[in-house]
Amino acid sequence: MKIVQIIDSLAVGGAEKLVRETVPLLVEKGYEVDVVLLNGLHTHLYRELEALNCCKIYSLGNSIYSPLNIIKLIPFLYRYDIAHVHLFPAQYFAVIARIFCLKKIKLIFTEHNTSNRRLESGKYKHIEKFIYAFYNKIICITEEVKKVLIEKTSLTEKKLKVVKNGVNLSNVVKSTAKNRKDFNYSETDKLLIMVAGFREQKDQDTVIRSLKLLPPQYKLLLVGDGERKKILKNLVNSLELNNRVSFLGVRDDVYSLIKMCDISILSSHWEGFGLVAVEAMASKVPLIASNVDGLAQVVEGGGILFEPKNEQDLVQKILDLSKDEYYNEVAYRCFCKAAQFDITFMVDRLIEIYNEN
Repeated sequence: MKIVQIIDSLAVGGAEKLVRETVPLLVEKGYEVDVVLLNGLHTHLYRELEALNCCKIYSLGNSIYSPLNIIKLIPFLYRYDIAHVHLFPAQYFAVIARIFCLKKIKLIFTEHNTSNRRLESGKYKHIEKFIYAFYNKIICITEEVKKVLIEKTSLTEKKLKVVKNGVNLSNVVKSTAKNRKDFNYSETDKLLIMVAGFREQKDQDTVIRSLKLLPPQYKLLLVGDGERKKILKNLVNSLELNNRVSFLGVRDDVYSLIKMCDISILSSHWEGFGLVAVEAMASKVPLIASNVDGLAQVVEGGGILFEPKNEQDLVQKILDLSKDEYYNEVAYRCFCKAAQFDITFMVDRLIEIYNEN
């Protein structure tokens, strides 16, 4: 069976990370899998996948929104048995290319979010329904995503398949913590870390504001990049927290950074799943996350949830972890919960769906 994974790019994000992780595992199981990127920017995920030499990586150009991507996709639909698509606008372009393709290739789309503004818009709602209907199967990364799609699109349950995201737990376990001294931190510093893109979906703002309310030994590491970077830096400046907040950019040593820190935080306005939440829990570091649909179900029973956009609640949850016994209890719970999301379970489920009629 020949499968092509179509995605906007291999930039920083949960969907991109999953493509990078699942492709080699599918190849190991005997499937021929290649990747098509609307934007072939050579990110660290791109370089990691390329170095494995397990698949071909094709780039359609350097703009994910170019309509020419539709024409460029058509030849690929003739070469493969299944096209597995991720994210917008790849979601639209693959369907339009399929309309002009004489070969009736099987189309599968993974919906990675519970929130979709196009579905909420009167202008785009009917277009969204049309696009979703063209896919043979739609993979929902949580039950919450499935419920939203049923409510908003009237799709049948038969077309919707729940496949929880997975993490390569062995990679997390074998990683080692960075040395704090290399980042000019002491052993008495309490290090908080948030790994997330600087985009509207994520809420680093609340974490930054919470730092102002915490004792001075608490420091914050922000890993990621994006269009909101300047806004976040301005917020740090306005709160006079420059000596307590570090912007580390995009990193390929995230697991080691998490293990160096005392607490991991994932603050989001909405979330389909929250892959980094599982990575943090697998690192045996207590996780505090926003109580939003999708993310909450991943964290419950492991980490701690706080009220979204409420820095006072977040501060209290952070200070509660200053008690050693409770800290160790939460860290252990997190590790146990993460074991439920081993990527091998996810890959086996994907193969089942690929082989369904």
